[in-house]
Amino acid sequence: MARANRASASFLERNRVNPSDMMKLLVVAVLVALLALNAEGFRVRREVEEEEQGTLTKITDKVKSLYQGTVSTASGYLESIRGLKLEEKAKNIYLDTSTVVSTYANIAHDQIYHFFYTPQ
Repeated sequence: MARANRASASFLERNRVNPSDMMKLLVVAVLVALLALNAEGFRVRREVEEEEQGTLTKITDKVKSLYQGTVSTASGYLESIRGLKLEEKAKNIYLDTSTVVSTYANIAHDQIYHFFYTPQ
């Protein structure tokens, strides 16, 4: 038994922990525990904030949803107008009209020229 006490005493003497290391370990453990508690508290607080909406938040959300609806409706109208290809049709009408007008303007110009400058 004396031999067992010597063996265990020598083991404890060899593996003695420094008190400053224990204090550091204690500080790290306390910091990790506080971090975990703060993270848990932050998560619970955010859930409560999402459930309780004030009047200003409700009004803001309603205005945002109305704005999004207006923008999506206007975008739909623009897409339907682009689908009709109105720009291309207007361009074609302009080109056709300008061609016809220039043709008749040239005819009128020739008629006026021959009216005033008739060969004799």
